[in-house]
Amino acid sequence: MAKQTGIIRLKGTIGGISFYKTADGHLAREKGGVDANRIATDPAFQRTRENGSEFGRAGKGGKVLRNAIRVLLQNAKDKRVVSRLTKQLVAVTKTDTSNARGLRTVQDGNLDLLQDFEFNLNGKLGATLFASFTKAFDRASGDATVSIAPFSPTLRIAAPSGTTHFKIAMGASELDFENETSTFESSETAILPYEAANTAAIDLSASLTANSTLPVIQVLGIEFYQEVNGQMYALKNGAFNALAIVTVDTP
Repeated sequence: MAKQTGIIRLKGTIGGISFYKTADGHLAREKGGVDANRIATDPAFQRTRENGSEFGRAGKGGKVLRNAIRVLLQNAKDKRVVSRLTKQLVAVTKTDTSNARGLRTVQDGNLDLLQDFEFNLNGKLGATLFASFTKAFDRASGDATVSIAPFSPTLRIAAPSGTTHFKIAMGASELDFENETSTFESSETAILPYEAANTAAIDLSASLTANSTLPVIQVLGIEFYQEVNGQMYALKNGAFNALAIVTVDTP
């Protein structure tokens, strides 16, 4: 593919060349590929159809997960989170040993592969929050918890320049990939000062369905703020906020 330069950026197809916009800028490539009808019917493309079917299910699974945690995700994501999550769920689908190739599903795969998934590569939780925390999910009661002992924010949080305050949030979700539904509950701290003095102990909890038969994920995130004239503003529009999956629990 080629990158478009100059003042005028094209979109569409001209003379067999397709012009389009991506996260990497305005690109161009020669139009081509195999006829869609042939892919759908030719036995030679059976593997292609199987891969496409499983990729589609992984894409839908990613949408279920993203929609489930949307309240937290909208403030902590990078431009490629959709494709990165889909790629990870394709890997999950490939671990399904219950169904034949082409029919494998997300829910029957090893969802533990989602453990520690970072939703924002510009601000990874693992490279931002250095205060130790304990997390737990009790399937019998449906309670998800995160506890953080008192810590010094300036020592234990790698905050972007300009930070004056921060907030820590936890969420938990039951994911029904088959029916494309979910439930979600969350808890967060107040907006806390980014200073050397220790915080109070932090205890966050969320309650889901007791004895759920669905997979559950628990996410933990941190958001940064800058105080200006007594008002709190999301620092750099949340570009460095972190959010990651810290628990994956399957029945």
